[in-house]
Amino acid sequence: MEIYRVGGAVRDELLGLPVSDHDWVVTGATPEQMLADGYRQVGKDFPVFLHPQTKEEYALARTERKTAPGYHGFDVDAAPEVTLEQDLARRDLTINAMARDGAEQLIDPYGGQVDLEQRLLRHVSPAFVEDPLRILRVARFAARFYGLGFRVADETQVLMRQMVQAGEAETLVAERVWVECQRALCEDYPGQFFTVLRDCGALAVIFPELDRLFGVPQPAEHHPEIDTGVHSLMVLDQAVRLGSDAQLRFAALVHDLGKGETPESEWPRHIAHEQRSACLIEQLCRRLRVPKDYRELAVLVARFHTHCHRAFDLKPATLLKMLESVDAFRRPQRFELFLLACEADARGRLNFENIAYDQAEYIRQAWELAAAVTTAPLLEQGLQGQALAEQLRQLRITEIAVLRGQ
Repeated sequence: MEIYRVGGAVRDELLGLPVSDHDWVVTGATPEQMLADGYRQVGKDFPVFLHPQTKEEYALARTERKTAPGYHGFDVDAAPEVTLEQDLARRDLTINAMARDGAEQLIDPYGGQVDLEQRLLRHVSPAFVEDPLRILRVARFAARFYGLGFRVADETQVLMRQMVQAGEAETLVAERVWVECQRALCEDYPGQFFTVLRDCGALAVIFPELDRLFGVPQPAEHHPEIDTGVHSLMVLDQAVRLGSDAQLRFAALVHDLGKGETPESEWPRHIAHEQRSACLIEQLCRRLRVPKDYRELAVLVARFHTHCHRAFDLKPATLLKMLESVDAFRRPQRFELFLLACEADARGRLNFENIAYDQAEYIRQAWELAAAVTTAPLLEQGLQGQALAEQLRQLRITEIAVLRGQ
């Protein structure tokens, strides 16, 4: 039995990045030997074990043979005869196919260290094409390491395009797509995830609502970047600047999906795109089984971001109605994410990246004034039901009107 430290821990160590988790590969062992040594088996498709003390994952070295379309269609061989080099060969990228032995010697049969130095995301072998999930993983690594200068190798891009053309991207199940998307949204440069997918054609298969935005024009006076798809990625970049919350970033990315369905005869204007966007977000979230909290925030941003931009022009009653519609009084934390997404939208335009977005602070002040009006005094007056709700609403409108100097 030989034990090797493999994968991301070795990669990040060589990059000088913090290492929090370690993965291990075991050669020359059987499941029975692992169990006898106190390891607990957790893998169903192939033998993976938890260390009895550290609880880190130890996997038996294995090979995989493609037997059917998709990422489930594999026969796995984890016999004791499988070598470390064979195990590393089945991995996605060369930078993830390195190992260290017990003496901390680097084992790098596929050139991962050189690719780290050259900042390349390059596939290990032609077997890369056998697993469509690797398309998403490459895109996610691009989002993670873009700030370090990494790019997808040209030959890997070619393979990814071939996989998409062969229909492999269509075999990905919704849950796995969303897991990779959610992880990518938490990276430092999530826009690169969607850029890489678009470059290889996978975005049109996985996120057609988003892919459709590229090439759709907007009015140049408001959007010097013109292209709606470019704008959407710029808004995502601004959301990254404003916060780390993945829900915020998702809402920023998809807030304008409706512009992709604007008739060309109406370009570059996009009348009523807000409601179309909300409907498309609902559709996308159902298909990818996006969690409810992501969907709800994204729909609210789609429907009301233009209200937020025009806050100074809204009548007090209209502003209160918007606050009620986004459930600001009961969901203040989500309301704050809503305002940040609207700010990202305002700044996600060419030459507008650093503008002040005073609308958000104005709406926060309106919310604070309205929220300070409580039902307790009204209940003491004996008001109930509709009468109570209407009086509360009128008092809140009065407070917001004071803010406007009316």
